Amino acid sequence: MSAEASMALGRQAAMAAAEAAHASQADDYLPGGAIGTTYLPDDARFVISRGQGARVQDESGNWYIDYVIGAGAMILGHAHPAVEAAAVEQVRRGTHFFSLLTGPAMELAGAIVEASPAAGKVTFTTTGSEATFYAMRLARTFTGRPKILKFEGAYHGAHDYALMSSSPPQTSNYPTAQPDTGGVPEALNETVLIAPYNDLEAVRRIVAEHRHELAGIIVEPIQRILTPEPEFLPGLRRIADENGILLLFDEVVTGFRLAYGGAQEFYGVTPDLASYGKIVGGGFAQGAVGGRAEIMALLDPKQHRGRELAYVNGTFNGNPVAAAAALATLRELQKPGVYERLNADSASLRRDMRTVLKRHDLPAMVLGEGSMWQILFAAAVPRNYAQYLQADMARTRALDLALLRHGVLVMPLVRRNISMAHTGEDFEATLKALDAACREVG
Repeated sequence: MSAEASMALGRQAAMAAAEAAHASQADDYLPGGAIGTTYLPDDARFVISRGQGARVQDESGNWYIDYVIGAGAMILGHAHPAVEAAAVEQVRRGTHFFSLLTGPAMELAGAIVEASPAAGKVTFTTTGSEATFYAMRLARTFTGRPKILKFEGAYHGAHDYALMSSSPPQTSNYPTAQPDTGGVPEALNETVLIAPYNDLEAVRRIVAEHRHELAGIIVEPIQRILTPEPEFLPGLRRIADENGILLLFDEVVTGFRLAYGGAQEFYGVTPDLASYGKIVGGGFAQGAVGGRAEIMALLDPKQHRGRELAYVNGTFNGNPVAAAAALATLRELQKPGVYERLNADSASLRRDMRTVLKRHDLPAMVLGEGSMWQILFAAAVPRNYAQYLQADMARTRALDLALLRHGVLVMPLVRRNISMAHTGEDFEATLKALDAACREVG
């Protein structure tokens, strides 16, 4: 570790002038002083100057161990030499050619098809949100049916079809959807059906009632921090097959993280369509949809346009810089022992965190799968969103903010990720920060 990275963690003093000025500009120019929905209270707020490995530094010189890690996208850590070199080399060759073919994009398409059990062919998007949006469009086009079944508490991006019962304040009246945002046309409410996660019987009942209008079932294999029960994903596959509807995996988070083949490989279940984002961009803005060749044929631009085909296009889809960075990332992930180390490190960290929480006699648990983790003040492990809502979110948020002040970068109430750049020293420092945070929240 560099001398800079070994500096004391967390906010050590008041903001330096440059950082304070940028924070003030955020308040002046951004709604709520935030990019998107990410906002921290004033005493925990900072402006990032740079990222190196598993740590980020703010503009006042303070360092933080980063478990946000680009919302999970930076699985190799920040500024990885191989990714940096690939991106810089492509920048020298050109950064953008619209939708014309480039070598990096074609090589990445081949890599995704080889990695994904579901992908006979692939199409590019710019974001994971677009990937789930287009997967739904493909399902509706292929089946000729209008409705999608999703799970309560699942986040599939920021488009209108996704923001249905993704974070409702109370349990849904299944299968009726609750819009999570203003501006969604009321007519769309009827096109999305809602079921509780990990409840195959509820899914069977809803599908039986709506099978003739259902195009597909979309699921996060790991829904936020809720893990699937052993029969849940195989059960969804059977229900989809028995009723002639498509199974859609949202692998924006799990793709290339749980395993090189994503949740499909990890759980041994193959969907009809899979949506990708985050890691598949190598730290740049990129997503993808892969699926069975006969479904993806609906995107063939040489065929007649119209209602018979699904339309997918975007100015930056398949951007060569993002593709080059992604290829460099995937080459690193293919090296022997990568996933064994990621998952073992995460399991060890979760175990050690439980020890710290027990020492402080705090009624909190450490959840997670693969290289993901999250602390939750709850009486029992939640199996669905309704049970997740019963957790003590105020106390959970207080602990998360205390961690942040002690130099462990987490987003309150959001799942966190381990990267290949995290070291034993990082984990040791994280446990010390957790110990201090526990003393604060008591």
